[in-house]
Amino acid sequence: MKTRLLSGTIVGVLAALAFVTAAKAQESSNKKPPTPSQAILDNWNDIGNRLVAMAEDWPEDKYGYRPTAGVRSFAEVLRHIAGSNYGMINQALNKKVGVEGDDPSPDMFKTKAQIAEYLKKSVADGAATIQQLGDAGVMKHLDDWVGYVEHMGEHYGQLVVYYRNNGVVPPASRPKK
Repeated sequence: MKTRLLSGTIVGVLAALAFVTAAKAQESSNKKPPTPSQAILDNWNDIGNRLVAMAEDWPEDKYGYRPTAGVRSFAEVLRHIAGSNYGMINQALNKKVGVEGDDPSPDMFKTKAQIAEYLKKSVADGAATIQQLGDAGVMKHLDDWVGYVEHMGEHYGQLVVYYRNNGVVPPASRPKK
């Protein structure tokens, strides 16, 4: 019962996302509504690229910042997101790609450049996987794809707090030039 309710909710969310995306697309031009894989891809890239912008923007000397004891540092959050992304990719492809795991060792990704590249690659590999799977493949793991996009979004919100606590405006909130 719980699984059916969750699946129904996720399908409803996906339909709403597709509807909103379709409405925006039709306002600007007469494009076809996005397919399920395109809707997931658009959302994956949107939040993934915001996180990559943060990884590249945040000062390296603050990568160890954590708002309070017991909370992941900025670097730990980014490694966690990328490792989780690879968990989803590996599940969808049924093979090992990248370095997965909720909390990859800090010894593997120590510097800002290494962490940012790891995150960037996980987002790009996820996008490539979604495109490779197409609608049929994405639909087989729809609940998971939606959940992983949401997971990235939750951590984006977490990192916004890190920015605000340090008196810094997150990249996505800055005025456009």
